Amino acid sequence: MTRALTPAPPEEFSAGGHLPGRIWRSRAGALSIRVRPRTLLICAILALIAAALGIGVLMTGSLGLGAGEVWAALTGRGEPRAERVVLTLRLPRLVAGLCVGACLGVAGAVFQSLSRNPLGSPDIIGFMSGAATGAIIQIVVLGGGPVAVALSAVASGLITAALVYALSFRGRATGGYRLILVGIGVGAVLQALNSLLLTRSAEDTAILAQLWLTGSLNARNWGHALPVAAALILLLPVLLLAARRINMIELGDDLGQQLGVHVESTRLIMMSAAVGMTAVAVAAAGPISFVALAAPHVVRQLTRSPTIPLLPSALMGAVLLVAADLASQHLPLGLAVPVGLLTGLFGGFYLLWLLARSARL
Repeated sequence: MTRALTPAPPEEFSAGGHLPGRIWRSRAGALSIRVRPRTLLICAILALIAAALGIGVLMTGSLGLGAGEVWAALTGRGEPRAERVVLTLRLPRLVAGLCVGACLGVAGAVFQSLSRNPLGSPDIIGFMSGAATGAIIQIVVLGGGPVAVALSAVASGLITAALVYALSFRGRATGGYRLILVGIGVGAVLQALNSLLLTRSAEDTAILAQLWLTGSLNARNWGHALPVAAALILLLPVLLLAARRINMIELGDDLGQQLGVHVESTRLIMMSAAVGMTAVAVAAAGPISFVALAAPHVVRQLTRSPTIPLLPSALMGAVLLVAADLASQHLPLGLAVPVGLLTGLFGGFYLLWLLARSARL
């Protein structure tokens, strides 16, 4: 199955034998960036869609607000009630949704590149299950508050990643299918542990933990939004700087080493940064499935880029999660559901379509 889903190199890359686009260099020549007009256009369109969705999130809800009222509230010239709703309820939720989606999109792009497989996303490999285990232990066993739950989720996510990395390490190298298979196995064990903890806990704490496991942006405040925004600001530049070396590793470990890339150290840096973004995202909103899987794959189809699409994946992840959150609030017949259930529902259909399309190929 995994071989059938492995994407073929883009035609423009394989036929031309070189990366498309124009190279921008600084005056001193120390920095250079390859710019592709098609990728820039897709990023601009995704940014506009994210802005439109953000305006929709700020305007809609139990208290409907006009665009002028939202702008007045954001600039501190609105009515007290409107300012309270926008600044303390809707804006933190929007920032959390944008940053969590962006973190998941970037993490998915990194793991799909490291594993060289479209199924290599953090939710499939088991890192989200690992983060959820720490949160459930904190809720069910230790009875910690929101801050303790978030810290436990981050810590257990990092421990899970270290365990998967150590178990998949063989022959002084890791990555590829072995990383995915080890991650799936570790994730299955942790999911069983999560279920065992829920069945052995009291009814009220089990309900609280189950609500967290669905993944939601309800009642998210600045305490949830700011840490994930900080993680995105700090870790995304690290990944962008290392992206060129990852593109060389995608050609194969041996060829990457011949080109002067320290393969395993580069892989460890990328994996650590992506795991950190995943763990912080899960700590902020719970385990939200399929955003990390779908965002990089859709972006590759749109941009047709042969390189790792970090920035477009971040924008696509933000768009997908905020769109799902907006839809989850306005389902017909009052069927409001947590955003994690909606992404799981549509993500499942997307995965089935992807598998069926691969079978035809």
